[in-house]
Amino acid sequence: MKNKTMIPLILLIVVVIASFFLLTGNNEKENDLGDQMKDEVKDEVKDEQIILFYGDGCPHCEIVDEYVEENNVEEQVSFLHKEVYNNQNNAEELREKAEYCGLQTNSIGVPFLFTGSDCLIGDRNVIDFFSSKINK
Repeated sequence: MKNKTMIPLILLIVVVIASFFLLTGNNEKENDLGDQMKDEVKDEVKDEQIILFYGDGCPHCEIVDEYVEENNVEEQVSFLHKEVYNNQNNAEELREKAEYCGLQTNSIGVPFLFTGSDCLIGDRNVIDFFSSKINK
């Protein structure tokens, strides 16, 4: 009689344990999917980041830098500075942004501003962009 009650009890315990592991495994998969979606959103936000590419010693870049400092642009507009003459990774990123905008990459100069969707080249274009952002 004792064996008749032990077998169903053992089976019940096995089912409960198996269910626990199955449910926990699904939650981990859901969490992984949620994390993946968060990473994709972060990548999209990163892609939309405004980036000012410049070169050390570039006279047109210095004009933009003076404008940015005199008008406190960095307090009003969030953007990254990336030097391209001495940093190959930044130069490659500049090339990728230029390709994204459909520009010929063999003659891209600095200052070069990636707005998150558009590319602007030259001190006047970059200053005009920042001017429109800080005068709103």
